[in-house]
Amino acid sequence: MESSQKRAVVRLALISGTVIAIDQMTKYIISNALMLHEIISVTPFFNITHVLNPGGAFGLFADHSAVVRKFFFLFVSSAVAFALLWFYKKAADGYPFLAAGLAAIFGGAVGNLIDRFRYGKVVDFLDFYVGYYHWPAFNVADSAICVGMAIFVYHVVFNKVPNF
Repeated sequence: MESSQKRAVVRLALISGTVIAIDQMTKYIISNALMLHEIISVTPFFNITHVLNPGGAFGLFADHSAVVRKFFFLFVSSAVAFALLWFYKKAADGYPFLAAGLAAIFGGAVGNLIDRFRYGKVVDFLDFYVGYYHWPAFNVADSAICVGMAIFVYHVVFNKVPNF
């Protein structure tokens, strides 16, 4: 393996590994420190709330049967993870910022995939709100995915992506 490939693998491992570790550690702490639906008020617009999300982002597919959700999310999450690794390999050498964003998305996807395998649901706990209007609760993995997607969108908009 040549030097640039080694750096790419190390970058992927460091970024995605850090996201996965922090995500799983925070979910473990929340799951053990708070009862389900217990709330800790932090500020007038932010709570820490232990919830289990059976659906996808923002509760997508939450009303479908557990079998449909499990198949869909395990299959789609796995397919996305492999696609991210392929795209990461293409971007790693010439696009380090894009590669970092893809590694963050990969780490977030794996962090939530671990929950789906373990619980069939995802542990969420970050709850932002204004008055009675709450943004759907989310977690560290979701945050990493959003940051990574913002980096990806920036590169697409400004045509700073590798040729395929």
